Amino acid sequence: MNLATDKMVPLVMALSVALLALTACNGNGNAVATAPAPRKQVLSMPAQVGQLAFFDKNLSSGRNMSCASCHDPQYAYGPPNSISVQLGSDIKQTGARAVPSLRYKESTPPFSEDAPNPDGVTSNSPGGGFMWDGRGTTTMAAQAALPLLNPVEMNNSSKEAVVKAVQNGAYAGLFKQTFGANVFDNTDAAFDALGTAIQALETEDLSFHPYSSKYDLYVFNKIGGVLTPAERRGEVLFHSTGVTNCSGCHYTGANFNGNSGLMTDFTYQALGAPRNDRSIPNNPDPIPANDDPAYFDMGLCGPFRTDYMPAPGKAHPYCGMFKVPVLRNAATRGAFFHNGVLHSLEQVVNFYNTRDTNPEYWYPSHGDGTGKPQANPVWALQPTAVPGATVDKYNDLPPVQQGNVDEEMPMGTGEGGEKTLASGTKPRAPGATPVMTPQQIADLVCFLGTLSDGYQPSSAPSASGRCVK
Repeated sequence: MNLATDKMVPLVMALSVALLALTACNGNGNAVATAPAPRKQVLSMPAQVGQLAFFDKNLSSGRNMSCASCHDPQYAYGPPNSISVQLGSDIKQTGARAVPSLRYKESTPPFSEDAPNPDGVTSNSPGGGFMWDGRGTTTMAAQAALPLLNPVEMNNSSKEAVVKAVQNGAYAGLFKQTFGANVFDNTDAAFDALGTAIQALETEDLSFHPYSSKYDLYVFNKIGGVLTPAERRGEVLFHSTGVTNCSGCHYTGANFNGNSGLMTDFTYQALGAPRNDRSIPNNPDPIPANDDPAYFDMGLCGPFRTDYMPAPGKAHPYCGMFKVPVLRNAATRGAFFHNGVLHSLEQVVNFYNTRDTNPEYWYPSHGDGTGKPQANPVWALQPTAVPGATVDKYNDLPPVQQGNVDEEMPMGTGEGGEKTLASGTKPRAPGATPVMTPQQIADLVCFLGTLSDGYQPSSAPSASGRCVK
C-alpha cells in the first residue's frame, strides 16, 4: 500500500527554524561545512511526522541512531565526519559504502536501465533510482525503508519492529491523525506511511534543497554572486570537453523536473576507484568486508543489488557502475566515491587526472621493479612506488569486469584513434603527461567550492587567498 503524496498539502514557501544539530555518527572526522541558513515554513502533517521520525533514535534497534545521525543537517544532510563508512546501530558492524548526502534528491527519476540522458545528446543508459546502486528504484519513500532494515545501518529485524517503535513513540497520535486512526492495524500500511512521511519532509523542507550557494547567486545574477578569477577559470574547466569533461556526467542544465545546476545526469559510471582495504599504507578505516579477497562491491552488479548479478566468470556491462552523485556541497564532505577511499576534493581531482597516467599513485604494486622506491605526491594513496613494478590497476573489480571502467576524458588509455605523442606514448596512457596542470586542478577545486550551500556574501571581498586571483 502506498499512501503517497496525494495527502500532502502544498508547500508554503516562507522562512523556517533551523534544524537542531544532532549527535554525529561514531568516530571523529574533519569535515567542515556551513549549516543551512535559518528558515521558516509550514510543513504538511505528513512532513511533520517525517521530521519527528527523521530525528528519532528509537527507530534503530539499539535506540542509538536516527536518520540524522548519518545525514546531519549541519553537514548538508551528509555524514558529520570523514570516516569512509559509518558504524551501524549494532556498533560491532560497519557499512560497506560511504553515506551520501540527502540534499537535492527530489529530482531523481525512477531507476531505468534505458534512462534518457538529460543532455538530450548522450545515448540512453542505466540511470535514476536511489542508493549507490539504484536499488531504491522508485521513490524517496521506498528508499527510506532500506536503511531501517539494513543490519549494518539501523538494524531492525522486521517492519513490525519499526512500526512498534513508532506506535510506542511520542508522535503516535500525530501519526494516526495523519494516516488514519487504524493505521497501526496493518504493519505494511504503517511502514509504508512512515516512508511517505520521510519523503514528505525531504520534499517540503527547504533545507533539503536550499539552492543557497555562491554558484546560485552567480547563475541567477544576484548580489554577491561574482566569481573570483580562480573560480571562473575553474568553471570554464568544469565545462571543457577537451580537458576535464566534468559536466559530461555532472550535468548542469535543466533536468527532467525542470531544476538546473544539480551537477548530475543521474547515470551510472564505472570509475575504477581503488579498493578501500589494508593494501593502502596507514589506511585509517579500511572496509572490513574487503578483508575477504573474494569480495567485490560491483555496484549495479551486487552484492546488495541482485537483479544484474553476472554469471560466475562472465563479464556484465553494468559491473563496477555506481550512481553519479550530485556535486552540490561536495566541498563539505570528508569521504568520496562509493567506498569513501578518498578524503578531499584535491585527491579526487588528482585521481581523475592521473588514474591512467600514473596508476602507481593509486593502486598497490607487486614485483621487485627496477629501482629504489620513489616518493609519490602527498595526495596519492600509495606513498611510494618502485619503477618497473606491476601495478594492480582497478583492484576493486574482478579482472573479467575491468573492461567496463570509464575511459572518457580526462581519463583513458588513449584508445579510439587519438594521436600518439612524440615520446611514443598515447595521451593519458602510463607515462604520459596528465591533462590538467596543478594550477588547473586548484582552479577546479575552487569552483567546486562555490557549490556549497549557506553562502553569505561579504561586503568587502577578500583580496587574498588561494581562490581569489
